[in-house]
Amino acid sequence: MKHTPARALLALVASTALFAAPAIAQETTTVNVTFLLVNDIDRVDNRSDEGGFGRLATVVAQERAANENLVFAVAGDVISPSLLSSFDQGEHIIELFNMIGPDVFVPGNHEYDFGEEAFRARMGEAQCPLLAANLRNEDGSVLDGFADTQMLDIEGFMVGVIGLTAEDAPVKSSPGSLQIAGAMETASSQADALRDAGADMIVVVTHNYIGIDRAMQETGDFDLILSGDDHLLTVSFDGRSALVESREQADYVTAVDVTAIIEVEGDDRDVDTFLSFRPIATLGMEQDAAVQARVDEFNAILDEELNVVIGTITGDLDSRRASVRSEEATMGNLVADGMRMAVGADITITNGGGIRGDKVYPAGSEITRRDILTELPFGNVNIMIELTGAQVLASLENGFSRVEDGSGRFPQISGMVVEADLTQAPGSRVTSVMVGGAPLDPGATYTVATNDFMGRGGDGYSLFADAPRVVREEDAKLMANDVMVHVRELGEFAPATDGRIVLTR
Repeated sequence: MKHTPARALLALVASTALFAAPAIAQETTTVNVTFLLVNDIDRVDNRSDEGGFGRLATVVAQERAANENLVFAVAGDVISPSLLSSFDQGEHIIELFNMIGPDVFVPGNHEYDFGEEAFRARMGEAQCPLLAANLRNEDGSVLDGFADTQMLDIEGFMVGVIGLTAEDAPVKSSPGSLQIAGAMETASSQADALRDAGADMIVVVTHNYIGIDRAMQETGDFDLILSGDDHLLTVSFDGRSALVESREQADYVTAVDVTAIIEVEGDDRDVDTFLSFRPIATLGMEQDAAVQARVDEFNAILDEELNVVIGTITGDLDSRRASVRSEEATMGNLVADGMRMAVGADITITNGGGIRGDKVYPAGSEITRRDILTELPFGNVNIMIELTGAQVLASLENGFSRVEDGSGRFPQISGMVVEADLTQAPGSRVTSVMVGGAPLDPGATYTVATNDFMGRGGDGYSLFADAPRVVREEDAKLMANDVMVHVRELGEFAPATDGRIVLTR
């Protein structure tokens, strides 16, 4: 590719006039391509007027009809967490995507929630190209069915596509022996190789934290970054590089229209690209009949088993993402108390990111099995470990270390009163811990209820991995079941916060 400066063009004109050299024919071609992005869509039990697989299928069909060159990309976090996935480990989600037909799929961190074996099984069922340049088997080989990149020849416009799975999946999920490298360094090397191979445009389909996405954008090495993970509707374009994310649950599906003007003159080839952006709101949109019929069949299975009332609340019950990841929340208290009481632990530390309903249940609501499984969809079990007081303190410091980022590691607790100063540096934020009315004793041993994901060191709770087990994973009950029992025992109750987490901001 060569961009010819204006003064060089003038010199070429003068030379032609003096020597009457034969004219070199110039060919100009215009190519249009649309990239369509969805990310973080994992629920079939969507009863709202926006989002869901039926409306996603409608958007894809409409865009395919309107655009001869469409690349439909899925940027991960689809097989979990959801109600039905807790039973079939995401098999129904892959079936629905096979009906819709992605052109590229990149796994997010939640694709590994059910372990390596389930991940491989689900990816093996997917009938679309799978990309993840930073994902490898334990021996360093590429996974069956996966590629690092793909080169798309769109009417002579060469588009290099790089896939990047979530680099923090080993912390946030359970990829087992799979090896995941850093996103930035992997993308940079792959972009160089694609440009050397003739790519006119570099597109990254990724599932990573927005801080990583923005760092990639700032390099200017990538023309278009299609991302997931943050559940934000994002369209950012600095004139060189564009970053797009489509919120969650297909509430929005974002289209990026690219016009490429290709000029070829002799051995010189010049390509200019122009981008425009169309976030497509699905509110009130008609649902694709075939896909929605299958969704309805899945929901009928769930309804029969899950619409059983187990308790009634006389106050609001808050499970909003912003609450459970940043402060004491009524749903966090309910879950943590249920876990502690089920195993008889001194305290509970459970990650706010494991609570997924993202809603407020108003006073007077009946709480069902479905509600609890919606909140706790990962199929985790409730284990009990032993930690010293010093280890409890270190673990709480980890929990409060990334509150500003909305990290899922934020601790929802029971059996403790914890004070933390978030104006201090991470690692030095916890100012007071009381257990059973007494100050935390660094040398004492405490029994701690937690979930098996954190027990493997997930969400940065590395000390839990080697902690002695009182209730082992293989002996533990489902966390959701323990919370259901707690709700049933409470019967009619008023959810409340009681000052167990006190934060200075």
